[in-house]
Amino acid sequence: MTAQTAAKTTAAPQTPPLPSGRPESLGLSPARLQRLSDTLKREVDKGTMPGATIMVARRGQIGWFEAVGRQSPASPAPMTQDSIFRIFSMTKPIVSVGIMMLLEEGHFLLNEPVAKFIPEFASQKVGVESNGKLELVPVERPMTIQDLLRHTSGITYDHTGNSLVQQLYRESRLRSRKISNAEHAALVASLPLICQPGTEWNYSRSTDILGRIIEVVTGKPLGTFLTERILAPLQMAETAFFSGEVNAGRLAEPFPTDPWNGEKVVLFNMLEKPAMESGGGGLVSTTMDYARFCQMLLNGGTLDGTRIIGRKMLELMASDHLAPHVKIQGTLVPPGHSFGLGFAVRTQPGIASFPGSVGQFFWSGMAGTFFWIDPKEELFCAFMSQAPGQREYTRTLVRNLVYAAVE
Repeated sequence: MTAQTAAKTTAAPQTPPLPSGRPESLGLSPARLQRLSDTLKREVDKGTMPGATIMVARRGQIGWFEAVGRQSPASPAPMTQDSIFRIFSMTKPIVSVGIMMLLEEGHFLLNEPVAKFIPEFASQKVGVESNGKLELVPVERPMTIQDLLRHTSGITYDHTGNSLVQQLYRESRLRSRKISNAEHAALVASLPLICQPGTEWNYSRSTDILGRIIEVVTGKPLGTFLTERILAPLQMAETAFFSGEVNAGRLAEPFPTDPWNGEKVVLFNMLEKPAMESGGGGLVSTTMDYARFCQMLLNGGTLDGTRIIGRKMLELMASDHLAPHVKIQGTLVPPGHSFGLGFAVRTQPGIASFPGSVGQFFWSGMAGTFFWIDPKEELFCAFMSQAPGQREYTRTLVRNLVYAAVE
């Protein structure tokens, strides 16, 4: 059953819950976790977001799971623990695990060129700005699969800046959900790189290209591969590239205009089947579904006796893959952190403006979802909301409150 078929036939939540425990038995303060929920309710009352879900798990058990506010500003229906969210870039860690599973099976090496699997990348150039014009120069070395995983490929996103290369991205059809993964990859390959491969960290469409490589290697659509190899084994029954009409009453939606700047908020229709199965940001999911993925990561690659990825391969993914000479562009990788193969990774106990542990890894989605895995504290947190403009504020707020509850 593909991810699309699963979405169409799922009439009710089928994801088995993770075990739950009393917070105090897990080294979590119930009073401080209640403070976390109260803070989120206060933010809902202030109009920061329509609603949210928050899950905190430790030592293999859920210590706190609550839904606050409304599922959609257009309806009085409350947010629920099984509401469905656009997880956008939280798709990336799932696809990154998928590509590493194929690495474990010997299909390629990390340092092999992307052009070996998608030939269009063999003739790509780097765009260098000079006097307001774009000069195309040859690549100094080929883009590799490892570059795609750690966002050092030279590929970019059009919304992270206004360079001449990013302007070309905006003028293209890259944002269309009506093109195939193959068409998308060819289109990216036809555009200049923003920098030489391996020299800069630029958040990008790299994981979409990984999704296409999965298709090339396996001969299967990305959704089919993810369902067969990750989603179904983890019993993530409600994660797919779209949701069925039967779930129309469970979709979490944002405010139509941003409460802080008044700009219009437009997100994709979760009930519409896209032609492009975006490995970089196309999945929809529930809190419990994603929690099962988180618990697998925290367990070192296994859940309920099913191994998804090897322990050492996951350790490699959650390691620092940006040497000192790699310049980090933008603010998505916080101070005191680096980036691994699909995740941001904390490298220092300080420097960042929020608490955590060295070795924790995480990522987030542009609509307001995020998660982190803290192996040292045997803890993970999954947060779901559809409030794009407030996502950075919410991430730091929740981190502070969750770690305040760790005893």
